[in-house]
Amino acid sequence: MASISLDLNEKNHGAFTALEDGKKLGEMVISIKDALLTVYHTEVNPEAEGKGIAKLLLAEMVKHAREHQLKVLPLCAFVHAQFKRHPDEYADIWQKES
Repeated sequence: MASISLDLNEKNHGAFTALEDGKKLGEMVISIKDALLTVYHTEVNPEAEGKGIAKLLLAEMVKHAREHQLKVLPLCAFVHAQFKRHPDEYADIWQKES
């Protein structure tokens, strides 16, 4: 099972990374500014596709946002599609563009 970690630099730019046995399976690139977590891109390595890695990254990002009272701006196509598909599930954190 993959483990998910969050690594941020001093400007709060970074990624949630999925690792298994020391190998990177995928990542979700984000930034955090004030109370807004922006998701830019989610990518899963081809050999790890179809194993639910993107959904694990999504779940960890959502958990982090809720724990830190952040709104999420889903610029990433995958995250935006999930938010649109399940609007009630993400209504509390979804920062819709104005």
